Amino acid sequence: MPNPSPKNLIGYLLVIAHSGRMLAQAAVCSGFKVLVIDLFADMDTRQYAADFRKTESLAWADLSSVVEDLFALYPITQLLYGSGFECYPESLVQLQRQFNVCGNTPEVFARVQDKLGFFAALTSFSIPYPEVVFSKPDSNGCWLLKPFEGQGGVGIRHFQVDALVDGDGYWQKYQAGVAHSVLFLADGNQLEIIGFNRQWTADLGEAQPFAFAGIINHAELSVNQQALLGHWVVLLSEFFGLRGLNSLDFIVDAEALWVLEINPRIPASMQLYGEDLMRRHIAACAGELQVMPPFAGRYCAYQVVYAPDDVVIPENFCWPSECVDLPEAGVICRKGQPICSIIADYIQPDAVLSQLAQVQQSIFNQLHRGFYPHGIPS
Repeated sequence: MPNPSPKNLIGYLLVIAHSGRMLAQAAVCSGFKVLVIDLFADMDTRQYAADFRKTESLAWADLSSVVEDLFALYPITQLLYGSGFECYPESLVQLQRQFNVCGNTPEVFARVQDKLGFFAALTSFSIPYPEVVFSKPDSNGCWLLKPFEGQGGVGIRHFQVDALVDGDGYWQKYQAGVAHSVLFLADGNQLEIIGFNRQWTADLGEAQPFAFAGIINHAELSVNQQALLGHWVVLLSEFFGLRGLNSLDFIVDAEALWVLEINPRIPASMQLYGEDLMRRHIAACAGELQVMPPFAGRYCAYQVVYAPDDVVIPENFCWPSECVDLPEAGVICRKGQPICSIIADYIQPDAVLSQLAQVQQSIFNQLHRGFYPHGIPS
C-alpha cells in the first residue's frame, strides 16, 4: 500500500461500494484523489486508488474498522457510495454521521427502497407497473419472488406455490418485454435526462435466473415513450427528493411501458456517457445542476462475464484491453460469480455487441472453457 503523508494531503474522496472500480475511475478522471473500500480490491481499482481497503461486506460491523483506519490516515472530506448498500442501509446512516455524503441521503435511500411506499407512489401518479402483492399467492400463475432489499437481480426467481419461501420478499407478476433504464441527474429542483439504455440478464441457474449481465446506451424508444418516461422521472424525483445520478428501471413491451424500480445511487450506466458525469453528480448533490448538451457519443456497452464453472485466475493472464474489474492471479471465481467486466464502444450497436461476444470468447479460450453465451443479447 502507498505510504501516506497525511499532513500534505487534502480533499480526499472516499469511495465505498460492492465494487468500487467504476466510481474510483470516474472520480480520478474528474481530478479527485480517491480512497476505496470494496469487497474485491481488483487490480484496476487499486491503480485508481491512492489507498484502498478490502472488506467482507458493507455491514457496519465489517465497515467501521476499515473506515476508521483510512480516516486516521487521510483528511477525507467527502464520501461517495455505490451499489451494495441495498441490504445495509444502516451503514449509510452511520457514514452520514462522519462524512459529507455525495448522493441521496440515507432517509431518501430508505424511502425509495420501501417497496410498499414506492408502489403506492406509482399508483398515486398513475404510473403503470406489473402487479405486486405482499402476501404469498395461492396459485403459481406467472409470479416472480423478489427480495425487499436487493441489487442486480440477485434473489429474484420464479415463484412456485409449493416452494419454501425463506426470508422477506414480495411477489410481482412476470411482465414480458425488454428491460431498459433511464439515467438522470437531479439537484432537488431541476432534472436532466442523461440517456436511455437497454439491459439484459443472465440465467445462472434456478437460484439466479435474472442476474444483471449488461447494458447498452442509445436505446431505441419512440418520442412519446421518451417524453412519458421523462414526465414520470420528474414526478418521482420530486416526490422522493432525489439528488445526483439515479436510474429508473422499466420494461418495454411494444409501446407499453412498465416501471420496475428506482436505483437511488450511481448506476452502472454512468460509465456509458463520458467522463464529466462524476463532477456533475457531486455538483448536483450540492444543489447545482450543470446542464450539458444531449450526449452524442458512440454506442457503448458494459457486460459482466460470469464464470460457467469454478475457475482460478492464472499467473500472467492476458486480459483484453476492453476488460475492467480485473481480479488478481490466484483469485477463485466460483460458478456464477463475476470474473470481470467488459466495456466496448463503436458507431453501430450490433458491432458493440459483437465485440462483447468476441472479448468474452477470448477470456474463456484462455481459461480453456470454450464459448459461454450467457449474457450476450441477440
